[in-house]
Amino acid sequence: MKRNKSLWVGILVTALAFIMEVSWAQVVAPDQHGFMIAEPSDLEPEDGSITTVVYGDPNKSGIYVVQIKWPPGRGSRPHYHNQARYITVLKGTWWVATGPESDVYDPDSMVPVEEGTFIYEPPNGHHYDMAKDEEVIVQITGMGPVVTTSIPQE
Repeated sequence: MKRNKSLWVGILVTALAFIMEVSWAQVVAPDQHGFMIAEPSDLEPEDGSITTVVYGDPNKSGIYVVQIKWPPGRGSRPHYHNQARYITVLKGTWWVATGPESDVYDPDSMVPVEEGTFIYEPPNGHHYDMAKDEEVIVQITGMGPVVTTSIPQE
């Protein structure tokens, strides 16, 4: 049973990665001189989405910048990325769990990260995160392609 569940989780993660790859597109094209200015209205996620690709493409080689708008109560489960990620909390209080103890999901063990805080996630650094009581916006910069790997839960 456990093996079958792992297979389905793997299929789901692969399908989500494919969907995100197809749907991610930079919000504003550079002008004729190569400059890009994205107004706040350009950074509003499309209906049903929480992620806006500001620059680049996380699925391709090169630098990318994404903004994620998390509604209250929404977050991730234990996972890691193959590339380093550089995160700034733009709005709200972000809650995080990091390191080996974050392999098991326990929202009560998360620590608050205040608006304006910078977070460095090392390659393969295990973690999870969420917005608890309020909307949170984080901006993530990294080098693509980035691969996210879920940590199976018992």
